[in-house]
This record gives sequence, C-alpha cells and structure tokens, in this order.
Amino acid sequence: MLDLIIKGGRVVTPEGVGEMDIGIQGERIAAVALPGTLEVEAARTIDAGSKIVLPGGIEPHTHIGIPVPEVWAGKPEVITQPPEAASRAAAFGGVTTFIDFSGELPITPGETPSTESIMEQVEKRKNAFSGHSYTDFAYHHILAGDVSHHTIGEIREAIQAGLASFKIFTTFHAIRVPYGNLMAIFEEVAKGSGIMAVHAEDDDLVMYQTEKLKREGNDQGYNLHIVHSNVSEDLSFRKITRMAEHTGVAIYFVHTTAKEGVRAIAEARSRNQPVYGEALHNYLEFTHEDYKKPNGTKIHTYPAIKYAEDRDALQQGLVDGPICTTATDEYTTNKDVKFFGTTIESVCGGHAGIETRMPVTWAKLVNTGRISLERFAAVTSTNAAKILGMYPKKGAIAVGSDADICIWDPNLSKKLTLDDMHHDGDYSIWEDFQCNGYPVMTILRGKVIVEDGKLVGSSSDGRWISRKVAPSVLANPTV
Repeated sequence: MLDLIIKGGRVVTPEGVGEMDIGIQGERIAAVALPGTLEVEAARTIDAGSKIVLPGGIEPHTHIGIPVPEVWAGKPEVITQPPEAASRAAAFGGVTTFIDFSGELPITPGETPSTESIMEQVEKRKNAFSGHSYTDFAYHHILAGDVSHHTIGEIREAIQAGLASFKIFTTFHAIRVPYGNLMAIFEEVAKGSGIMAVHAEDDDLVMYQTEKLKREGNDQGYNLHIVHSNVSEDLSFRKITRMAEHTGVAIYFVHTTAKEGVRAIAEARSRNQPVYGEALHNYLEFTHEDYKKPNGTKIHTYPAIKYAEDRDALQQGLVDGPICTTATDEYTTNKDVKFFGTTIESVCGGHAGIETRMPVTWAKLVNTGRISLERFAAVTSTNAAKILGMYPKKGAIAVGSDADICIWDPNLSKKLTLDDMHHDGDYSIWEDFQCNGYPVMTILRGKVIVEDGKLVGSSSDGRWISRKVAPSVLANPTV
C-alpha cells in the first residue's frame, strides 16, 4: 500500500513530459508509471486533472533572518523576515527547498569578524532554522573581507560535512575579498570539490562612480545602475572566470544583471569551463527607468537593474542556456525600511520575492511560448539542484527522489495583490502583475504542506540538506 498517489496530471520528469501516475511511499517517490498501471491501494489519491505536476521549486539565493545595515534601514536592530514567514511564502509559491547563507557579514566598517569556525557558524544557522521552516533549507557559506589562512584551511572539511558552496563579494569594501585571498579560496574549494557563488562587480569602478555622482549631486537612488554598471560586471565576470580557469574551480554567478555578464558566462562555457549563471525574476520584468517612479527603488536588488537590452538578454539567456537558474535574492523588510534610503549608498536592497519567482517566470517565458515545460522545471528547480549539489535527491520527479512536488494549474488566472502574498512584509513589487498559471498544491517529502490556498504543513517540517556537487558539474558546463 502506498501513502499517496497523484494521477491524471501532465508530469515533468527527467525523461520528458507526459500523463503519468506518481506513487509515493514515505518521503520518497516509489513509482512513476503510465496512467492506470499503479494497481495498488493508497492512503490518499490526488487527481491532478488538467494540471501540471512539477518538481518542487528550489530557490537558490535568499537572505532570511539577518541584520539590515543601519544605513539602509535608518534605525538599528532591523532584521529581515524570519524563516517561518519566508518558508511559508515559499510553500505557497511552489518552493520546497531554499538556500540561504551561513557566515556573518561585517555590516559596519571596522566591525570585528567572527572568530567561530566555518562549521560552528553553519551549526548556529541550522539551529536558528530547525523547527522554524515549512520547507527544506541549506546554506552557502559567506567568506568576507581579508579571509585568514586558518579559515581557508577549514574549507575542505566543511565541504566534506555537506556545505558544498561558498560565497564571496568582489565589491563593498567591508566585505570584499582581496584577489590574493580569493585565489587561495578558489584553490581550496576546487581541491575539496565545492563550488563558488560569486557576487562579481569591479570595486574600483563602483567606488569611483559612487564618489563621482556624490560630488556632482547626482547620487539619487534612480542612478544606481550608473554605479553598478554594465562595464563593472563585464570586467569582474571576466576576471573571475580567468581566476577560475587557473584554479580549476566551478563558478556560480549570482544575480547576473547585464548583457555583458550573460556574454561572459557564455564565452567561458564555450571554453568548457564549469560556469553557471543566475537571474533574479525582478530583473526579467523591470528596467532602471522604473527606479524613477514614485518609490521606484522598491524594485531594487543589488547590484542594480539596468537597461531594456539587459532585461532581454537575461530572458534570452534563460531560453538558450548560459543563464541556468532563476532566483530572488529574497530580502523582506517593511516599506518604512525599504523606502528610507533615497541615495545610491542608502537604498535598501532586496524585496519579498520567494513566493512570486515561479509564477513570474512562467508568465514571462512559458506563457509567451519561449520555453518548454521541461525548461521551466530546469530553471526553477532541477538546474539549481544539479549545480548546488542536491540532485537527484531534489529537483526531479524520479523513483528514489524526495517526493517534493508542485502541482500547477496552467488555467488559473490572477492579478497579484499584497493580499495574495504570505510573507511578513507590508508591500509587494508585484502589485497588479498578471499571472496566467499558478501553483495550487505543494508537497514536501510526501507531505502536503499547501492545498487549495491553505497552509496545512508545520514549521517543523523543514530540514537542513547536506549537499555534494557531482564531479561532472564541476568538470564541465553540464547544466
């Protein structure tokens, strides 16, 4: 006897799309079979009818329950929304796993960095999320500033313990990793069979443009794209890919923003380098012109939203393949925080996006006929699972995989409002966005956690996921 059977839907599997029945036993998928061939009883049967059955969404880039810099918030002790709220919103958006961050950023210049080991910092984050997440979770570990040789020496042990990915910044003075340290980090991550997540901008250009605009009186927030520019991304992406080539490390470029970034990733991949790109879903919709609208910087996520041709290049990158995943850079605050800063240095980054990523991607690329159901599943789930070391446990509807499933109604049409959202923030950048297709059920490891617009899971359902990246992903651009 099975615990659950899902029948009647169009199922997206690694082998293709077709009408199939899915049998679930415990937390895993036990069978994927032709309709009517699962001749066993089940404790529950779900008729997916005319709906689409997808692997549960994987959100590869969030910032949950962390301090907001006072220069952004306008006041001390502001924290982004906690894991209960973020994972609740994720579940309603069809997401079953998200990847957040361990490691403490020195958000105040001169702040003493943590003396805890990498794994001590990971355990601290695991303890903060355990029992407080409706969905599964994992972490990239942030290495910031002048990273010590002692910390660099801990990298391979952390990878063996299931960490898999490390994030660095090449800009923002307090947290920027100098290139000498970065070379050593790349070498250790490569030796340990991990992957680097990189926020890549040219720090000299960012700092020069910041001071130039301030001096000229042009430091309004709507000029963020001039500071965090196309050429900055171009130079930094190419420098990182060259360093990666020398050290043999795989690179995952977070929040690619410009056509130059897409091109740099594509060129590295053409040289058979394991380089992968991520696009944020707000970058698929907006341009820097939207910054000029009333409270227009509410859409802002660092580095910066740029030009229409950059938006179009990111969309095409998801169609063609240099851009492999969609993400949100989830960073939920209330509007008094988000709207406080008005200059290029004080605009608060991020927004509440973890719930809207899949519907917006569907609207921009599936409804327009630009990508297939298989590609939609890839850029919202499967590719993140492969690149970041969770496949085939996550990201696939296949025998033996976790029974993480999103049931999608392609005929459900709705115009988004704040009332539709389930995060803790009091605004949404997606107000009045038209969705034609939406998740209606989310299943985590065989347990229904969202059904018919109701939360039926528990905040104790989510677990930390140990990860290990496949050698093929680290050797060649296989995704």
